[in-house]
Amino acid sequence: MRRKLTFYRLLLLKHDLPAGLSVFLVALPLCLGIALASGAPLYAGLLSGIIGGILVSFISGSPLGVSGPAAGLTTLVAAAIISLGDYKVFLLAVIVAGFFQLLLGLFKLGGIANYFPSAVIKGMLAAIGIILISKQIPLALGYDQPDFWTSGFLHLFSADNFLGNISYFNQHITRGAVFISLFSIGVLIILQQPFTKKWKVIPAPLLVVALGIVINSVFSAAASGFSLKQTQLVNIPSNIFSEISFPDFSTLFSNLEIWKYGLIIGILATLETLLCVEAVDKLDKHNRITPVNRELIAQGIGNMTCGLLGAIPITAVVVRGAANADAGGKTRLSAFTHGVFLLLAVLLVPFLLSMIPYASLAAILIITGYNLTKPKLYQNMWSLGWKQFIPFLLTILVILSTDLLIGVSIGLLISIYFIVQNNFRAEYRITKTMRHETEVHYIKLNSNVTFLNKVKLRKALDQIPNYSILTIDGSECNFIDYDILEIISEYENKAHDRHIEVHLNGIERVNVTAVH
Repeated sequence: MRRKLTFYRLLLLKHDLPAGLSVFLVALPLCLGIALASGAPLYAGLLSGIIGGILVSFISGSPLGVSGPAAGLTTLVAAAIISLGDYKVFLLAVIVAGFFQLLLGLFKLGGIANYFPSAVIKGMLAAIGIILISKQIPLALGYDQPDFWTSGFLHLFSADNFLGNISYFNQHITRGAVFISLFSIGVLIILQQPFTKKWKVIPAPLLVVALGIVINSVFSAAASGFSLKQTQLVNIPSNIFSEISFPDFSTLFSNLEIWKYGLIIGILATLETLLCVEAVDKLDKHNRITPVNRELIAQGIGNMTCGLLGAIPITAVVVRGAANADAGGKTRLSAFTHGVFLLLAVLLVPFLLSMIPYASLAAILIITGYNLTKPKLYQNMWSLGWKQFIPFLLTILVILSTDLLIGVSIGLLISIYFIVQNNFRAEYRITKTMRHETEVHYIKLNSNVTFLNKVKLRKALDQIPNYSILTIDGSECNFIDYDILEIISEYENKAHDRHIEVHLNGIERVNVTAVH
């Protein structure tokens, strides 16, 4: 027992503690930025990071996974907060989402992500990237009243918002914010290049935040017109625990919107978590596999706790997990220590966090959004063919035009259509030969022929000419739907009227006398 404790202490001190510190430095600016993009109180993002680090890592079985607020949920969270009209009511939707995830884990439904086509998931993330960028542009320019863009992408261009307020918007643009934003974006782009890998002493997001604080401090010390207003800086309460909002349970069963958004958040958070788990497991040098059902239980409990304590929803996050792997994390202790560091930062240095310019966070999120919707992604989807590209593109367009749920649903329907269409073509083959002066047609049924093939098969049979020979071969089929057997038996009964000689091989005849 003592040897085991000594081993874990050495592991913590040598690997997991430094890795936890590294992940903390990545997570801190992202927690603030994602809360900002979600239209939630900034402290809510920090609370989510603390809960994801301390609680979820304790329950989860993922050795390298790190949970916290995710960029992929920002659009949905912002829409939910606006639609529900009260942050305290929104917290109930977070609890419902967590409960849904908990049920998925308990009923061992962790494989749900496998049923969503890759094209639709990529389209969803690309659309989120576009919306994320559009939301951050006002803040990057110095606009400190970002209420007009929170209602969705297309609403951005309505007369009530951007077009109707362009002169008012112009009054809020400040040169200092624009300078910090452009400088920060430039730094982030440079640090993404391969040749800068050896220079990365501290994580790029943290460097950008630190530089933003320094630049604004210089502007203020020089009494420059570039210095930012207080409303353009992060505002973290000195004691965030006194500012926490708690859910309003009185509306739980009187507002169906709560359950609608809870279910959507739960589905999206589950998908993002499972995709992240798969990606982070590939980074594990020891080839350990995360138990997905246990992960969903951990995420469910984590999100229920987030809702109870006033935080925004969490998922497992690729950026944090990758940072953990790169920093040499070995066990869940690295994720746990990152949560402890976040808690200590909130308790000990809230004044330092309140010096961060919104422009710095906006720059981080603009690059995050760009990484979700890179031109290379569109080129790759196009190269895969139109059956992949059309669901991908339609998912993006519908999400931008309506909302996330409708966009993903339309993308799924288009993907299913292509699957059905492909099934029509794949489940039988028709060949034609000539025997003397008689046409001989041969229909070979493949492995599984279902009712989805009815229309095409009936059309193919109707095109068989009179005075010909037809063989339908089902000898290698694993399954032939009754609807198909009925069509074939009915056709055989009527074929003699058209002088068609029908031969059935491996196909059961069914009684069709009572069909009409």
